[in-house]
Amino acid sequence: MESPLLQSPGAVAADAPDQEVAAHYGEPSQEQRALERGTAFVDRGNRGVVRISGPDRLSWLHSLLSQHLDGLKPFEPTEALLLSPQGHIEHHLFLIDDGEAVWAHVEPGGAPALAEFLDRMRFMLRVEVADVSEEYAVITGPEGGGLAWPDVAGTFTRIVPRSDGFPDGLRPAGIWAYEALRIAERRPRFGLDTDHRTIPHEVGYVETAVHLNKGCYRGQETVARVHNLGRPPRRLVFLHLDGSVDRLPAHGDPVEVPGGRTIGFVGSAARHHELGPIALALVKRNVPVDAELLAGGVAAAQEVVVSPDTGANAQIDLRRRPAKHG
Repeated sequence: MESPLLQSPGAVAADAPDQEVAAHYGEPSQEQRALERGTAFVDRGNRGVVRISGPDRLSWLHSLLSQHLDGLKPFEPTEALLLSPQGHIEHHLFLIDDGEAVWAHVEPGGAPALAEFLDRMRFMLRVEVADVSEEYAVITGPEGGGLAWPDVAGTFTRIVPRSDGFPDGLRPAGIWAYEALRIAERRPRFGLDTDHRTIPHEVGYVETAVHLNKGCYRGQETVARVHNLGRPPRRLVFLHLDGSVDRLPAHGDPVEVPGGRTIGFVGSAARHHELGPIALALVKRNVPVDAELLAGGVAAAQEVVVSPDTGANAQIDLRRRPAKHG
């Protein structure tokens, strides 16, 4: 659903998968700073919203998703993954229960397929699944209560009725502002920093969206095997890009070591108002952590996000930039 803010003076549409919202409104760096200060909001109304109601909803979702959801308290935000039977990530869900229903927001275009899958899995249980993306929108900005998740740089992401319009007294910031702050905090985004083969350990979702001591769920065998027996084939890295180059690498561009050998791909990239050009990439686990890289032809220095030793009962210690608050 195209954002009405795209008709604002100075608004520039973002690239896919965010083409329905604004990349920026003419002042990308100022919009980032305003979002950090709590004086701006980001319209993320292109994200999908799914509502799951009924008395069996939590135990049912618990049996399907990677997170421990049976007994989830009202208004306690969490994350979960829907995995394939082989353990590959199919959906990354941000979940919250309001006491009557579980609300989830997912990547743009993901709600119809997610709702269809969940509807097929209801069987005789007392649950109802609805794609409510046309009635509800996702907005990121200062704390506002309700269906809210803590997000980048001290912001909160909320699900709100589209009929409520946009927050008063705040300037709009484009999705570039949000993405720059997200990348700076080393937070992977499903569909950009992952591909069809990605498993949770590779990008650190085990820390945020997987419960390692719950019962069986779809794809659980792969998660358990990697965690107990072996390391994942790839790992997420943060890249400081050469600031003298006047372009950012594109999503999917190859990541190479000097000499031209491809060892991964660029996920998302942005220009941060303090750090300069930055990116996230997925590379082979055995690439030396101090190796200089080329990301889409741009020189890059890597920082470890997911340790090469993740799995095989190694402690998971994601190296993430602390969020700014206030």
